[in-house]
Amino acid sequence: CMDGFALEFVADHQANEGSKSKAVFAAGCFWCMEAIFEKIKGVTNVVSGYAGGNEKNPTYDQVGSGATGHAEAIEVEYDPSKITFHDLVRVYFASQDPTQVNGQGPDHGMQYRSIAFYADENEKKIIEDYMAMLTSSGKFKSAIASQVLPKSTFWIAEDYHQDYVKNHPENLYVQQESIPRMKRALDQLKDLLN
Repeated sequence: CMDGFALEFVADHQANEGSKSKAVFAAGCFWCMEAIFEKIKGVTNVVSGYAGGNEKNPTYDQVGSGATGHAEAIEVEYDPSKITFHDLVRVYFASQDPTQVNGQGPDHGMQYRSIAFYADENEKKIIEDYMAMLTSSGKFKSAIASQVLPKSTFWIAEDYHQDYVKNHPENLYVQQESIPRMKRALDQLKDLLN
């Protein structure tokens, strides 16, 4: 049996815990992106899903057809006292070839396009400034193709897509694409790893 004081204590305790923020990114296969972001310090949860289109409650098959306007995406929940949005943008660009138009690696189509979503003008500026820095660095021979769009509804993908790389290390795509892509990204992000 709890009285009102105990309930009030719990609520106050939860309010004082680290605050959480969410960021949404798309860059090819969401399995690959999810596996990369899960290794980053300050990231508390990563969910695979769909964003950037108009279809409500889209399915994997619908998004895969290219007809919904959605891209495979991830929603990253993070503790801003442990990692900044700027660092998440750094992870995002390290995890892909941002010059590839409508795809990543062997995955082609609008549903695999690269999109950095922003929640406000500050996030938009962080993304655009980072893209400008990459462009001026000469790292890429082609122009950056990543879109910068305002956040829209994020639709969670079917359960079997969640933690796919972790749960299916034997999968041929995971072995040939997801794991090598994750290793390439994490080699550039050693200061941000858990």
